[in-house]
Amino acid sequence: MGFFDKLKNGLGKTKNSIDEKINNVFSVFRKVDEELLDELEEVLVMSDIGVETSVKIIDELRTKIKKEKINDEDTVKKALKEIMQNILDIAEPKLNLETKPSVILVVGVNGVGKTTSIGKIANNLVKDGKKVVVAAADTFRAAAVEQLEVWAKRSGSIIVKKEEGADPASVVYDAIKKTNEIGADVLIVDTAGRLHNKKYLMDELFKINKVIEKEMESASKEVLLVLDAETGQNAISQVKAFKETTNITGLVLTKLDGTAKGGVVLGIVAENQIPIKFIGVGEQIDDMQVFNSKEFLDAII
Repeated sequence: MGFFDKLKNGLGKTKNSIDEKINNVFSVFRKVDEELLDELEEVLVMSDIGVETSVKIIDELRTKIKKEKINDEDTVKKALKEIMQNILDIAEPKLNLETKPSVILVVGVNGVGKTTSIGKIANNLVKDGKKVVVAAADTFRAAAVEQLEVWAKRSGSIIVKKEEGADPASVVYDAIKKTNEIGADVLIVDTAGRLHNKKYLMDELFKINKVIEKEMESASKEVLLVLDAETGQNAISQVKAFKETTNITGLVLTKLDGTAKGGVVLGIVAENQIPIKFIGVGEQIDDMQVFNSKEFLDAII
């Protein structure tokens, strides 16, 4: 099964949520008018896209309908998808890995699939012929290091770790040293998802960033925030919280196959102006791919 088929299957619940509701609206209304637009707006809000983004989409759709004199269902749907795609296509989804070595810092709360995502991204990079080092800097959970070790082995990447409770920044320092020693292409850094309070989390991220900036000053750097699509609107507030602590360059959406809340993708991008870099639609090591907005929208509408 190709990734688009997996995507289509995985996004089945979201498709049922959005597409069915849109079709129901068109089955009731025989003409393209203000009432139809009001109903479509309600559908978007109910599909976890969020009020602010839904209003924006329908405002643009209203303008497009007037300007292009659209009066049939298929063209309205096509226009709706075009507007959504423009929201999602704010930046190139490919990772910025111009230098050798490059670094990817991965952040996110516990339970969103952060460690698994690192393993899958590492796997993608290794398949592209890159040598990858993974730093197990979430030293506050023994399980996180063990899990990362399993994924590093599966993906064919090299792990750098220390004992539980070790200083995360020191793990990153050792991992940078290892990266340079073996001539690796990419260093991926796992970080703690939740510590005793937010201040500690900010401090640890600050220290890790400081080490990376000092030791890999000229390296290309990505900061990826991993989000669980099943959390819906809560994912949007997570982005806002992490934006306060670090400069996020891209998002990774996991568990899209288990939720009807895939519409949240649009709200997250629209409200934060941060691109989706990867999406995951399954448990297997190959079930995470670079985000493609057209394929994503084709799978849900």
